[in-house]
Amino acid sequence: MSGVLRYLGQGAVYGLFAALIGTLSMYPVYDPFPPGHALVKLSLAYAGKPKGDCHRRTPEELAKLAPNMRKPFVCPRRRLPLLIELEMDGAVLYRDVLKPTGLAGDGPSRAYRRFTVPAGEHRLVARLRDTDRADGFDHARAEKVTLKAGQNLAIDFKGTAAGFTFN
Repeated sequence: MSGVLRYLGQGAVYGLFAALIGTLSMYPVYDPFPPGHALVKLSLAYAGKPKGDCHRRTPEELAKLAPNMRKPFVCPRRRLPLLIELEMDGAVLYRDVLKPTGLAGDGPSRAYRRFTVPAGEHRLVARLRDTDRADGFDHARAEKVTLKAGQNLAIDFKGTAAGFTFN
């Protein structure tokens, strides 16, 4: 008889545990952002232009090198930092200088940011500078978007002619 009671007790404990997990999986209700708001995500992984110009080696410089090292051009490994800016309705949401990754500073610069914004119609402007110019931007895109409550908008940058994409 004690074996039956033990199994019934085990079943009751397992049932209570399952009911507790089921209850906690439904309550409290989690909302990723406030009602009436949308999410704008900015994602970027892009390598800027090389820091400095390529140099053509002279015949004397090439002669001093081992045969397997005789490349006619030498280009710097380091990349320039990127200046990125995201503007919504004339106000700057995000502006940062992104340093290149990697031990030698030759990897891509990376950014991932999330912004909770009110739902509705907005004018978004994304800008990027990947050269050593003092002012202005090399890539820019302005877009009028209508965001619904709970919607996710992803802004990505492709290094090709596509530039910024709004999805």
